[in-house]
Amino acid sequence: MSGFVHEALPMRVVFGTGSLGRVVEEVEHLAMARVLVLVTPEQRGLAEQVAGLLGDRAAGIFDQARMHVPVATVDKAAEVVDAVGADGCVAVGGGSTIGLGKALALRHGLPVLAVPTTYAGSEMTPIWGLTEDGRKQTGRDRRVLPRSVVYDPELTLTLPPVVSGTSGLNAIAHAVEALYAPDGTPIIAAMAEQGVRDLAAALPVVVADPTDADARARALQGAWLCGACLGATTMGLHHKLCHVLGGMLDLPHAETHAIVLPHVAAYNLTAAPEADAVLRRALDTSDVPGALSELGARVGAPDALVALGVDHADLARVADEVLAAPYSNPRPPTRAELGAILEAAWRGPR
Repeated sequence: MSGFVHEALPMRVVFGTGSLGRVVEEVEHLAMARVLVLVTPEQRGLAEQVAGLLGDRAAGIFDQARMHVPVATVDKAAEVVDAVGADGCVAVGGGSTIGLGKALALRHGLPVLAVPTTYAGSEMTPIWGLTEDGRKQTGRDRRVLPRSVVYDPELTLTLPPVVSGTSGLNAIAHAVEALYAPDGTPIIAAMAEQGVRDLAAALPVVVADPTDADARARALQGAWLCGACLGATTMGLHHKLCHVLGGMLDLPHAETHAIVLPHVAAYNLTAAPEADAVLRRALDTSDVPGALSELGARVGAPDALVALGVDHADLARVADEVLAAPYSNPRPPTRAELGAILEAAWRGPR
C-alpha cells in the first residue's frame, strides 16, 4: 500500500429513530441561544415542529430556502438573521436548506445544526454553492461544515418515492467521484463501497414500500457515508457538469445527478480501474455504468436531460462553461468528448 494523507472532518453525528427529539440537546451542546430554523416552503410544518421543540431558543423560521441557493435568497435570510439576533441555524431538509445554512455560515460565521430529510449528503461536506445570474459558484470552506448532524430515519418516511430515489443517486455520485479523486485514500474507498452498497440495496425497497423503516435507515446511513466521501475529496467532471447544468438552466439538482452519473462513469472508469473494481463489488456487477442506469430505472429517476426540458442548443453553452474552469478528473475530456457525454445524457437510452 502506498502512502497517503487522510484528514478527518470534525463532525458530530446523532443517528437513530426518534433522534429529532435530541435537537434541543444538540443546540445546547453548540451553545446556541437564539436559533433561526431554515426550511423550504413545503416543509414549513416540520420547521414549526422543530421550533416547538426548541422553545425559547427558537428565534424564528425562514421558510424560503431554494434549490441552488440563489444569492438573493441568502440576502433575505441574512436580513432575518440580523433582525432576530440569531447566533445559529438549524437547517431542516435536503440540499437546498442545508446549502442555505452553509451560505449563512460563510457570511456570518453562524454554527449550523443539520437535520437532513433526504439522501443528498450535503450535510457531511464543507462544500458551499451560490447561484447568481445563471451561474453557480462553488467552494470549500471548513466554516460551512455543519457542527452537528441529526439523522432521524423517521423524517424520511414521507419523502416521495421518486425523490428518495433521485436523492439517493445523488449521494451515490458523491462516492463514485471520491473513488477516483486525486486525494482519495483507502479509508474513503471503504466508506464509498459501503455507502454505495447500502443505497443500491435500500433504494428499490424504499421506492416499493416507502414505509419500510429498516430500508429508510440503511439508505440514510449510505447517504451519510457517501456524503462524507465527497466532503473529504476533490470533485470531478460529474459534479462540474451538474453544477453548470443546474446553475445555468435551473435544473432540479438530484434528477440532474441521476441522469448524468452513468454517462460520466462510463467515460471515467476506463481510466480508473481501482475505482471500477470497488464499484463492481458494491453493485455486484461487471458493468458499473449499466448497473447505475438500471438502478435509476428501478427507482423511477428520469433518464434524459431532454425530459427535464433542456434545449439541445443549450448543450454547447454548458460545454463551454465546463471547459472554461474544469475540475480535476482522471480523464480530462476534449471538447468533442464532452459534447458526446452531454449528447448521450440529453438523449437518454433511446
